[in-house]
Amino acid sequence: MKKIVLLAVFGLLLSCGTSAQEKKETTTKQETFKVTKTETEWKAQLSSEAFYVLREAGTERAFSSPLNKNYKKGTFYCAGCNTALFKSEHKFDSGTGWPSFDREIEGNVAFSTDYDLGYARTEEHCATCGGHLGHVFGDGPRKTTGKRHCINGVALKFVAE
Repeated sequence: MKKIVLLAVFGLLLSCGTSAQEKKETTTKQETFKVTKTETEWKAQLSSEAFYVLREAGTERAFSSPLNKNYKKGTFYCAGCNTALFKSEHKFDSGTGWPSFDREIEGNVAFSTDYDLGYARTEEHCATCGGHLGHVFGDGPRKTTGKRHCINGVALKFVAE
């Protein structure tokens, strides 16, 4: 009798978890940005690596960007639309192989949640064109903001002061 009851309870539990009842959270990027272009226009403007990162949310290889070790005074702009994103005084060497900043230029970077690796990460986008920049983590310099904006160098253009 116990076996029948256990089987019935087990069957009931399985039937409650059908795919028809699943609610899958999706993040859609259907925001309207000030700068919008077709895929063809973006491909004509950007290098293939910049297109992969900015428009397809890719990631460049660690330590591949010359901007990773650039500590000149100036401003880092979006490679897609020239929006000022980060100031050089907020850049630091995180040792990760990507340009890292402890803060963004307020209002010029937008944030969303990314589940691509199976867990939640805070993704960063250019607030003007929606281009993927990288991710922000809570393991930055404790003496400042505690944040590490881990940015793909190919998503940036540097303009010296």
